Amino acid sequence: MAAPAQRRLPVISVWWIYGLGLLPAAWFFYLGATGGLGADPVKTFERLLGTWAIRFLILTLAVSPLRELAGVNLIRYRRALGLLAFYYVLMHFSVYLILDQALVLQAVVQDVLRRPFIMFGMAGLVCLIPLALTSNMASIRRLGHNWGRLHRLTYLVALLGALHYFMATKVVGAEQGLYIALLVLLLVWRVIRPFWRRRQRSAQASRSGVTARSPR
Repeated sequence: MAAPAQRRLPVISVWWIYGLGLLPAAWFFYLGATGGLGADPVKTFERLLGTWAIRFLILTLAVSPLRELAGVNLIRYRRALGLLAFYYVLMHFSVYLILDQALVLQAVVQDVLRRPFIMFGMAGLVCLIPLALTSNMASIRRLGHNWGRLHRLTYLVALLGALHYFMATKVVGAEQGLYIALLVLLLVWRVIRPFWRRRQRSAQASRSGVTARSPR
C-alpha cells in the first residue's frame, strides 16, 4: 500500500496554538479564584490540568501517524503541542506541590511511597524536562542524531502518563477510557512502525522494478 499523499491544510500561526492551548488553564484559574470549581477546588484544578496534559500528549504523539497513515501533515505544530503538554504537566504538578501539599517535601515523599501513581507522574515530569529544554533549533543542531534518540523519551512519558492517569482515575468512564486507549494505540504504533515502514519500502521497490521492466 502506497503512503497517502500529503494533504494541504490551512496554515495557522504557531502562536495561535499556544494562545488557544493555554486558554483552558487561564479559565480554570479564573474559576478557582471566583469559587467556580466546586467543593474541592484544589483537587478539581489539579485534575483538569492533568486531563489537558494527557490531551496534548496524545495530540503530540498523533502527529507522525496522522502524516504517515492519513497524509495529514501537522509537523509544524508538533513542538508547540509537546510544549503545551509539558506546561500542563508542570502546572498540574505545581498545584499538587503548592496548593495540595503546601510545599511540605516530607509529605510529598510519603505520598509517593504510599501512592505509586504519583511516582509514575513525577517520573514522567522528569523525563519531559530535557525534552522541553531541547525543543529548539539550536539544540537540534548541537545534538545532531542524538536529538532524535533523546526525544524517544516521549514514548516513555506516554507510558508513564497512561499509568499515572489510569491509576489516579477512581472511575474510568468513556472519556478516560478513550484517552487511555489512544495512548496505548499510539505506543503500539511506535512498536510496529519500523515493520510498517519496511513493508512500504519493499512495496515501493517492487513497483519500481515492475515499472523499469515495462516496455516503453
